[in-house]
Amino acid sequence: MSIKEQILADIKTAMKEQNNFERDALRTLHSALKQVEVDKRIELSDEVVLPILQKEIKKRTDSAQLYVQGGREELAKKENDEIALISRYLPAQLSDDELKDKVKNIILTLGASSIKELGSVVKTAKEQIGASADAKRISEVAKALLS
Repeated sequence: MSIKEQILADIKTAMKEQNNFERDALRTLHSALKQVEVDKRIELSDEVVLPILQKEIKKRTDSAQLYVQGGREELAKKENDEIALISRYLPAQLSDDELKDKVKNIILTLGASSIKELGSVVKTAKEQIGASADAKRISEVAKALLS
């Protein structure tokens, strides 16, 4: 079952269980997927869905930070709950040590030796690691290793 099909099935389950939070959050997520599908006129595969899910998580992370700064803890909690819900559809995230090892191998493979080559290292790492780590973590680890 594809991620998109799983989201639809989970929406139906949430409706049957009358879980309004999960139903609404998943509907919003499905709407974002459907928008990309309509705009690009493509059938979404898991390879296309994963970056969209990461983008949705980033949006919610940014919103939660702004809510905390504004003193709106209840809204920040809602955003964090949605992040946890969306994260269920992503592959398991790499630990810090695993990520560091993979980025270190990429740096050795590319022969990168200075911070000037950060862009190519991060680009290659994102291609190889995929949805197992977000771009911000990859960039931070690469910066630390190249410095």
